[in-house]
Formats: sequence, structure tokens, C-alpha cells
Amino acid sequence: MSTLSDDSFLKTAGRILNSGQSRTLIFTGNIHDLFRQSQVDSTEYVPLQQLLCTKWQVPQRILIVYELNGPIRFVSESDRDKVREAWLRWRTGLDSNDLAIKTMLSPTREQSRLDQLGRSFDSNLTSAIGKPTLALEMLRQICLCSRTILDGKPILSQDLIILIEAADMLIPEGEISRLSDADRHRVSICHDWFSDPEFARHSDAVILLAESRSLLNQRVAMLPPVLEINIPAPGHEDRLAFIRWFQERQEPGQSLRLWSTDDELARFTAGLSIHALMQLLKGAVHEKRPIGLTDVVAKVEEFIQRQLGEDIVEFKKPSHTLEQVVGFTHLKDFLRRELIPRFLSTGTDALPGAAVCGPIGSGKTFIFEAVANELDMVVLVLKNIRSMWYGQTDVVFERLRRVLDALTKVLIFVDEADTQFGGIGPETHSTERRLTGKIQAMMSDPQLRGRVIWLLMTARIHLLSPDIRRPGRVGDLIIPVLDPTGEDREKFVRWTIGVALGKAPTKTALEQTTPLMYDYSAASFASLRSELKAHVVMKKGALTLTEIQAIIRDHIPPAIGEMRRFQTLQALVNCTRRSLLPDPDVTAEQRSDWEREIRALEAKGIR
Repeated sequence: MSTLSDDSFLKTAGRILNSGQSRTLIFTGNIHDLFRQSQVDSTEYVPLQQLLCTKWQVPQRILIVYELNGPIRFVSESDRDKVREAWLRWRTGLDSNDLAIKTMLSPTREQSRLDQLGRSFDSNLTSAIGKPTLALEMLRQICLCSRTILDGKPILSQDLIILIEAADMLIPEGEISRLSDADRHRVSICHDWFSDPEFARHSDAVILLAESRSLLNQRVAMLPPVLEINIPAPGHEDRLAFIRWFQERQEPGQSLRLWSTDDELARFTAGLSIHALMQLLKGAVHEKRPIGLTDVVAKVEEFIQRQLGEDIVEFKKPSHTLEQVVGFTHLKDFLRRELIPRFLSTGTDALPGAAVCGPIGSGKTFIFEAVANELDMVVLVLKNIRSMWYGQTDVVFERLRRVLDALTKVLIFVDEADTQFGGIGPETHSTERRLTGKIQAMMSDPQLRGRVIWLLMTARIHLLSPDIRRPGRVGDLIIPVLDPTGEDREKFVRWTIGVALGKAPTKTALEQTTPLMYDYSAASFASLRSELKAHVVMKKGALTLTEIQAIIRDHIPPAIGEMRRFQTLQALVNCTRRSLLPDPDVTAEQRSDWEREIRALEAKGIR
């Protein structure tokens, strides 16, 4: 079969069908997009079904299309007549000569029977509307008819290609015992059809269209004869070709006005489907306004959030920089000197990601939001990839993968990472095991290295899967963020009480207030500073040192000291850089002391 197409997924499908590797293919991924269809004198962008019907309408094939809300239809009316005639011969069991003789001997009776069979064939095609079980059985019967031998040759001289849209609605995923009778019946039909050795030996083919293989009932989707072909999101060259095609079709005076070049527009629309890109361009032409970079970014964000769901992902636009981060002098120097350059790199020195750990309230998120801002790249915040619906987690992951493949450079920001990703042990739910396994594979995928950066934030680094923490993934760099000490702590004290004094605190003010905040975390300093500001507003003026001390003394720290100590010890034990520890010359004996203290806290029920 000639594919006549430059699309790689069509070439792949052609090779599989021509070689006989499989007779049932599932087209997944970007199936709802528009695709370039080039002909001798024109180029158009059409839906996938139309592309397949055009490319695969060759003399050796009969194309049949079934849509959930439509009849079984033939792309060519002459092909319908051929199949109808073959159906009559198959149902009567007579070859052409015998059928002619019977008709001649008993014309009225035989003609009536043939008319009835013909009406039955036509009726079944039309009755498929709203009756998917009947439609699937009819299509299976047509395949049986196609490979029947009469007069020493197949009853049909051409092979069939059957396109079935919305296959996930016809044979939905779910436990068989929980499916409706109709769903179970359709699963049974497809299972028998696609696993039939006779069907595999012949040249008829069935193409199922579904966004994800995991949406199809696994009794069918996981059959060995059934192969999947994924259609990727459009790449840079695809988007650029569409932009230029769109511009060429505009009337004089309605040309597309851009803030930059076609190539820049194609680059910044990474992540958009062709359909979404068309919406952006048509809207600008209709409103007679130029397309600005902010318009493009907004459209990309809207599209990706709509694809993945607002409860799954959001775009983060931090407004603060590392200059606005109080304290953490040594850590900020490391971030500027090593982390940010390696995140920006696209070569072999690029980091796949990093894990950031430390006790709750230590300032992890605030610091690394500033890092994200300084990287000046797309920042996706992964909020809840584990869907509440069975099977949807796999679909969300596949959508995420398509988005990441399309984006040029992206930072995945995951807060509370220990709760986002499950484990892989036998006690973990199978869906979570698959999810964690896929995330781990993505982190170490060479094709994504330098393009996708994972930044995992957690106060409970010990609960993050060891497979995620290994080298080659975020284990390349595990960064502890600890409570401020020494000069950094003094900077926090100055920052906190300075807002209440209305001026830089004196040495005396520092000496009298610092001991009162001996065990404060970054969050504690920020909380106290906020309260001091509130008192300044209420008083309508600066506070005295005595008033500040009274407010500090009134503060009672929450009873989470042992938990924070446990999390601090875990951060110290899991840190992968000596230079990031409070004491780079830490000894093996000191590390053993940390581990003994961890075990003692665990014995008290601290986790």
C-alpha cells in the first residue's frame, strides 16, 4: 500500500500494514488536530480522518468509516456497491454462475430473496447510527465476507481499511464486571475480531482512533496483534509551514502583522496544536490587530491548561528575584555560579533537575521561585497529576509528555513532591507505580535532557522514591535549605525589626532582640515582620524597641520542633554537595550521629 504522505506516522502505519506485522492499529496522541494535505495544485489543512481517507484511497483498498454519531459509510460509492454484491454472494453461499442459474430457474423467488438481503445490508449500514454494537458486528461480518473464497478466489478483490472514530467510547476501559451489557458485548466483539488468526493472515486492516491507548478497554488494547502509533504535537517546522501557508492565503490588506518574524512566532507558539495556532491567527486578522508576544504566551498558557486541566498544571510567573531573597548568602552564590548556568545549558552539562529539601518554613519555595524568574523560561507548576478517575492518570501523563516534547525549554516546578509522586513497591497502587515509573523515565530521557528541567520541592526528602533520588535524575543535585545562622540570621533580624523601627536597627537593638528569635525559621521571621507592620499601621507610626520586644515575647512557636528537626536531619543526610552543608568538613562519625538521631525520632513516631 502506498502512503503518499510525508507524515512520519502515516509512513510508519504503511510499513506495518504492508509488512503484515499487524492488522489492527490504534492512532493515539494528537488525533484531534489539523494536518497538512498537499496535492498537485493546492495545500490544505484537514482533520485526521479526512487526511487518512485522501491518502489511503488507492485502487487496491476499500475505505470504510464508522463514526459514533453516523452510519457506516464508504468513501467511494462504487466501493459500497462492490461490498454489497460480495455480501449477497457470501450470504447466499453461491458463486456468480450458480447465482445466475438459480435466478433463471426461479426468478421471482430468488430475486425476492436477493432484494431482502440487499435491503438488510443497506439497513444495517444506516442502523449503525446510535447502535454501536450493531455497527461493530456489521464491520466484523464485512471482514469475514471479504476473506471468503468463492470460485477459487477471494469474494472481494480489494482489501478493506476500516476507520473507527472515538474508539474509547465504543470499548471503554473498566473492569468487565462493572461495564454495561452493551459495553461488554462490544469488548467481546472486538476481542474476537482482532485476535482471530484468520483476520491476521489476510490484508484487511482496522484503524482505531483514540487519544490514549489507556482509554480503551485493556482486554482489547493489550492484545499482542494490536499496535499503537502515536501522533506527536506539531514541531517548529510544522508550525512555521502553517504560519507561512496562512499568510499566503490572506487577501491584500489583511496580512498578518507580527511583533517579529515568522520564525519567532513559530518558536514562541511551541506547545500549540495547529488548530489552536489557527485560532490565534484568525482572531488577529479578524480584529485587524498585530500579534504581540504577550498574546502568544497567553494563548499557549490557555491551551496547555485546557489540555491538562487547571487542577493539574498552572503557569508560574514569579515576580521576585534572588536579590530580594533575604540571607542565604552561600546558597545564592551557588545558585548563580553553578545551578542557573547548568539549567540554562542545552549540552551534556545540562542538569535534568534538582531536589530541594529542608524543614517546613525554611524558604524553599520562595528561593526557587526567584530562581525560576531568573531563568526566564516557561515554568509549569505540577499540582495534581494523580487523577481521581481510574485510567485518567495515564491520559494526563500522555498529554503532559506531548506538551513537553513540543516545548523548547521548560521548567517543571513540583511543590510537595513527596505527595505528588507515589512509590513503586508492591504495596503501591498499580496506577501510582506506572505514574512514578513514567516520571522517572522522563527525568532521565536523553531526548529531554537540556529541554526539560525538574525542580522538586519537599520537606520530606526521605519519602521521595529512591529511584527519583538516584544520580541521572534529581539525585544529581539535592539541595538543603536550612534555617539561617550567623550573618544570615542577623540579616533576617535586621529585615524583620527594621520595618517596625522605620530605620536600620542599631547594634543595641540587634543585641536585645536577636536572642528572642533564636530558633526562628525564614517563615517565622516573615510572619513576625508582617505582624510588626500591622502594629505600625495601627499605631500610625514606628514602634519603640520595648514594644517590639513585647510583641516578639508574645509569640509562642508552634509545637513542631521535633518534626522540623527530623526534616532538617533528613536534608543533611540526603544532601549531595559537601559545600552546601553547614560544615563542609563533616565527618563520617557526625553523619552517623545524624542517622542515630533520625532513628530515635522515628521511634517516637516522627515521620
